[in-house]
Amino acid sequence: MVLFKVKFTFQKRVQLAQSLWMLCWLSILTGVLTFALGIYLKCELKRRSEVMDNTDIHLVPNTLIFVGLLSTLINFGGVKICNDSLDLAKFPRWKGYIEPYLISASLFTFLMLFASLLSYFMRGNLDASLKIGLKNGIRFYKDTDTPGRCYQKRTVDHIQMEFQCCGNNNYRDWFEVQWISNRYLDFNNREVRDRIKSNVDGRYLVDGVPFSCCNPQSPRPCIQRQITNNSAHFNYEYQTEELNLWMMGCREALLTYYTGMMATIGTSVLLCYVLQLGVLTGLRYLSTATEAVVGQGNPECDSEGYLLEKGPMETVCATVQAVKDKFNFNQVRAEPAAAEATPTEGDKTDK
Repeated sequence: MVLFKVKFTFQKRVQLAQSLWMLCWLSILTGVLTFALGIYLKCELKRRSEVMDNTDIHLVPNTLIFVGLLSTLINFGGVKICNDSLDLAKFPRWKGYIEPYLISASLFTFLMLFASLLSYFMRGNLDASLKIGLKNGIRFYKDTDTPGRCYQKRTVDHIQMEFQCCGNNNYRDWFEVQWISNRYLDFNNREVRDRIKSNVDGRYLVDGVPFSCCNPQSPRPCIQRQITNNSAHFNYEYQTEELNLWMMGCREALLTYYTGMMATIGTSVLLCYVLQLGVLTGLRYLSTATEAVVGQGNPECDSEGYLLEKGPMETVCATVQAVKDKFNFNQVRAEPAAAEATPTEGDKTDK
């Protein structure tokens, strides 16, 4: 039973082919855009890889890059089909190729949908990655002489200034780590020795933060040392006064930034998916309507196009059977060879 059958005149076939030709070129552009978005997202993640712990977050940009390239190649084939459908002398050479092309392109559209949904649901992995990565970034902030961590301080400072944040969750995260290198500590100073001895791990912990946590919009000079000591600063009450530091943690700031970026990319790819679905539907109608005209005397006669020649289940079974036949191709070809061998032996016996 033919499903979703539509009757086409010659003019409608031409108009459909021309419209699909334009849409295929538009889909090529969207494929290039998807590829570019994947490259951009991957570069943004690479820029701050020192404060990210999980490599699974690169699944999104890698999928976008692959989908963008595949979309470009598939739609180039669609452009060629649209061109040849206007010339009945060229269209028959597509016989046997259009159906596999449409099936593979349909599977590709689901990959595009997967890439779009993946962009929306990566928040959890990204949050876990930033939580561990930023914690290690703050912990290794002082290790500017250690190979592999030389640029950790610069990265953290740039992030805190660019995203107007401080620490992992908040500025108090800096109170829990020694972020000042030992090379800049005077161990002859009694206060320094006392702070180190008072800590079980022998770390130099202070209630201070790096300069990059300071809010330049504050009218008061930045208080980044002895933040919890009211007597150390004139007219200062840290519990009631709004601190002149960034209040937001960098994990929340980065998560908001990347989540917004991925939501925009996911929406763009979802629109590309809808466009690609429309193109494939049109190509199916165009190919079936043009095939009905091939072999007839009048190329301008009316024809009928359809989406499915059989029911959905029957179509799936026929497709599976066709794939099985492809894999059994060598076995089917072996029988005639064996049949030809038998008469030859018989001929030798007769002789």
